[in-house]
Amino acid sequence: MNVLRAVVSLCLLLSATVASAQATAECPTLPAGSGLQWKEQAENNYLSCKATTTDGREVLSLMLTQRDPDIPLSRPLRQEKGSFAGESMYWYLPDLGGQQPPGYADRRMTIVKLDKNKYAQIALYPSDSKELGSLQSLTQGMALGSSTVASER
Repeated sequence: MNVLRAVVSLCLLLSATVASAQATAECPTLPAGSGLQWKEQAENNYLSCKATTTDGREVLSLMLTQRDPDIPLSRPLRQEKGSFAGESMYWYLPDLGGQQPPGYADRRMTIVKLDKNKYAQIALYPSDSKELGSLQSLTQGMALGSSTVASER
């Protein structure tokens, strides 16, 4: 009976530790008037934040990781200059292998090296160029907390 109690206690302790470790990573705060909300998924080596509108449309995807996404960003696809978390960067049209689905001209993506072994991969899915400008301004103003990038184990 004592062995069973020890096993149950150990399982509960491990579950609490894992939940606590995942709860420390948080998506950046969205402005109150943005009408957006995060769908968050935290794992051991990344944090995925997807901003959706009230009708459920995803408009912004942010992945924070300790691994370089190693996605080539082609200079001919370079668009606007911007910044994220204090780092200068460029927005790019996504490389969809020559396909240009509806709204493609307003889509953007970028990768930002935040620190040694800390990266942000950002994708914007606006409905038009006006929303693109709003989303770029929103990401420029995002502040990352010290616990935002999940630690790799």
